[in-house]
Amino acid sequence: MNFKRKLPIPVEIKEMYPMTAEMEKCKQERDAEIRKIFTGEDDRIALIIGPCSADNEDSVIDYITRLREVQEKVKDKILIIPRIYTNKPRTTGDGYKGMLHQPDPSGHSDMLRGIISIRSIHLRAIRETGFTCADEMLYPENYRYLSDLLSYVAIGARSVENQQHRLTASGLDIPVGMKNPTSGDISVMMNSIIAAQHPHTFLYRGWEVESTGNPLAHAILRGYVDSRGNSMSNYHYEDINSLYDIYMEKGLANKGVIIDTNHANSGKKYLEQIRIAKEVLHSCQYSDHIRQLVKGFMIESYIEDGAQKIGENIYGKSITDPCLGWEKTERLILDLADIR
Repeated sequence: MNFKRKLPIPVEIKEMYPMTAEMEKCKQERDAEIRKIFTGEDDRIALIIGPCSADNEDSVIDYITRLREVQEKVKDKILIIPRIYTNKPRTTGDGYKGMLHQPDPSGHSDMLRGIISIRSIHLRAIRETGFTCADEMLYPENYRYLSDLLSYVAIGARSVENQQHRLTASGLDIPVGMKNPTSGDISVMMNSIIAAQHPHTFLYRGWEVESTGNPLAHAILRGYVDSRGNSMSNYHYEDINSLYDIYMEKGLANKGVIIDTNHANSGKKYLEQIRIAKEVLHSCQYSDHIRQLVKGFMIESYIEDGAQKIGENIYGKSITDPCLGWEKTERLILDLADIR
């Protein structure tokens, strides 16, 4: 390893790029709203929606500003939590790793610029739109750079079995979604949820820390890949009903699931997200247990349909997984509100 430079610790970055009192108040209010959805006090659905990866600050903020206008139209049925995913897991280690690594997708890795960039984009989202957002906790030790800004955290299919992710999640006071692993083994996801809901003592960023447990830790069903590499879905009525039964067997006080409409659930056919979300809401109408369990959806969406290669420079088009374009996204959100 070549130790290039010592990076500022999170408290130093927060002092350089601080929250205002108004922004702190906004986050407190948003967190309280979101918490009620995951505790069952609020019957609205959460919509964790946005680009597969936040690759460009201006286009991401443009997209989120559009979400703000739609939020007002559906506020009685849906609470929108924009995705600003600033670090991306790569199965083979190759490819664009997100804004944290590469603030300029065409440039070289620069972690210091990356840390500043991801904090800046989340700050700008709150300042300009009033939205506090979601991000993936790919690296538990980096969470503290954004800990005062985020209102939702996802732990990915490749990280859900990792002990440090589980322990860190147990010390958060916001909802943390645990995805089922790429193998589809639901027991791995449930073990992660149980671990996150319990208190722990562990090593974190050079400190011995104690966590109190996070009752808002919950499941994310994202589909899986079978032994032959085929995408298999797990969002159907039977899948969700089975998950409810498992929750009951485990005796967890707080139960919830977010349905990821893309990834293996859609076979990465991004247009299928529309059908999948509607199918799940119809399932909710047939079962009180499913309606109680389903807290919302995770949807990959941007300004333009599909995906592009790095360097094509099409404004608002994903450079990682294909996403729903804006017109389809707006129509879907309005349709989901009508069905709900």
